[in-house]
Amino acid sequence: MLRRVFGSVRVRLLVIALLPMLVLLPLLLGGSMLRWAGKVDDILITKVNGDLTIADQYLQRLLENSGERLEALAGSVALNRAMDDPEALAALLDGERRRLGLDFLYLTDGSDAPEGFAPGDWPVIESALSGTWRSEVDIMSAAALERISPGLSERAAIRLVPTQAAVPTERSVEDRGMVIHSAAPVERTGTGGQGALVGGMLLNRNLDFIDTINALVYREQSLPEGSQGTATLFLEDVRISTNVRLFENVRALGTRVSAAVRARVLDKGETWLDRAFVVNDWYISAYEPIVDSKGARVGMLYVGFLEAPFRAAKTNSVITITLTFVLIALLSVPIFLRWAGRIFLPLEKMTQTIARVEAGDLDARNRPAEESGEIAQVAGHLDVLLDQVQERDRQLREWAERLERKVEERTRDLRAANRKLEKTTERLIMSEKLAAVGEITASVAHEINNPIAVIQGNLEVARNLLAQEEAKKVDTEFRLIDDQVYRISAIVSKLLQFAKPEEYSGAANVIFPAEVVRDCLVLTRHQIEAAHVTVVTHLDSTSGVLIARTELQQVLVNLVLNAVHAMPDGGTLTIRTSDEEGGVVIHIRDSGQGIAPEVLKRIFDPFFTTKQAEGTGLGLSISQTLVSRAGGTISASSVPGEGSDFRIFLPAATTQ
Repeated sequence: MLRRVFGSVRVRLLVIALLPMLVLLPLLLGGSMLRWAGKVDDILITKVNGDLTIADQYLQRLLENSGERLEALAGSVALNRAMDDPEALAALLDGERRRLGLDFLYLTDGSDAPEGFAPGDWPVIESALSGTWRSEVDIMSAAALERISPGLSERAAIRLVPTQAAVPTERSVEDRGMVIHSAAPVERTGTGGQGALVGGMLLNRNLDFIDTINALVYREQSLPEGSQGTATLFLEDVRISTNVRLFENVRALGTRVSAAVRARVLDKGETWLDRAFVVNDWYISAYEPIVDSKGARVGMLYVGFLEAPFRAAKTNSVITITLTFVLIALLSVPIFLRWAGRIFLPLEKMTQTIARVEAGDLDARNRPAEESGEIAQVAGHLDVLLDQVQERDRQLREWAERLERKVEERTRDLRAANRKLEKTTERLIMSEKLAAVGEITASVAHEINNPIAVIQGNLEVARNLLAQEEAKKVDTEFRLIDDQVYRISAIVSKLLQFAKPEEYSGAANVIFPAEVVRDCLVLTRHQIEAAHVTVVTHLDSTSGVLIARTELQQVLVNLVLNAVHAMPDGGTLTIRTSDEEGGVVIHIRDSGQGIAPEVLKRIFDPFFTTKQAEGTGLGLSISQTLVSRAGGTISASSVPGEGSDFRIFLPAATTQ
């Protein structure tokens, strides 16, 4: 049905007319939209990368400002004057701490630092004592925060919120603090030694810091309507300052970043530039690691904006383009079909004419109307060609009739000569075979049957000479002799039958394989018993086959003897006959050494043998020829070390 439909001229022309509009153009539009969507995604990633750069620059500038302000304070006259008065110094430092927006501010020469703030533990302080100001991000424990400023640890503590896709943790609270840690060198005039002015600002819950970054990065009209810019500061993977909302007015403090982002940013130190699920929605996100004064990755800086408005814009664009294409197709396809109809209607008429000619109507013609155009000219040329074909057909038919009469005459002569040749060949073959069989039969009758008759006669004499009571004593022995004499007679009978031609042996062309198998086992019993081989038979076939009895005997005897030779130390010979669809199958299987794969594929080749000087290599080749001539097949399979299986299939004889 499909071949008939797509073989139509109408369908082909319709496909040619509509293929650009309905297939090529949608593919082009689809490819363009995919490329456009990819470009949009690249632009979004580029934008968020630029946003991250701005946020990072703000953080770095904040660190520099903190260090520069401390350096200015450390070199001020007011600080220099207050060093000699502890109360004035404390008041000055407290006032400057509030003015600079710091959470702690103290002066140390290294020996009088608060507990846990030895210069060797903090590179920032150590650098200041060496004469260079430094400002870094450091992580302080809850105990350190409390020692340096009472109540600071409570401000830093953030309860963790269970977050989907985050790395599992047993902690419930993040009590460490992320601090902008700055120190500047101070010349202590009183002692003449080097000191350090140390200050810091806690970033945990520092919403002014994160809102400033967000306002700086995402100004008004920097994002489309519906989108929202966000910024977050992470201590490791915990949000300690963010404008991302859990609910309408609840910030997502204590939520954690996904395991995938943590692995790339914190573990590998890479920057994440991709879409990511942030708390409760998808954002175009950028994450970068934050490194402390000791070079360890201790947190992350994040900026990002909602993906939903951009995704909706892309979806709306795709829908708009698709609807526009459908509308254009609905308007243009009828026009294309009308134009195509002017072409395929005349072509369909020519196709119908050709079909009528192929069906035998040689008088079919197009007979185009008087009109201009290439298709009408083609139709006219086709009519001329059909006239020529019709004339050639008439001539060929006349020539074919003459040739057929001549062939019939020659065929009759050849058939007569062939029949004579076949009869002559049959007489020659039969005369040769009958001569050999007659000689063998005479020898067998003289050499075997006469001694058998003598044995039987003397056995009867022995029975008559012995008294009845004495004869009973050896009755078992006499019966055994009778059985063996009968066995010899049967073997001779089967041997003579094997040697007789079919037309003189009284056997029909239709034979039963199960009976032939039994005869062959009688002929090969001596070799089987001498090799200590056990025979198992399953002769279940009942159908007859059309093959010469002697030929099937020759095939079976050859296969049985080959199986016996394959089991020199004894084994099991299994012969099975069964009816299958269309014929009879004979299986001859041995448990011998098996046949190697490279040998198995050559066993039916003429003159190929593995018996060296003991064989001619023709047994299986002749067997294959005999079976094939009867319309059957013979095949072999073998597993080395487990034995071989020969399968003969003969078609069932059909009854007339």
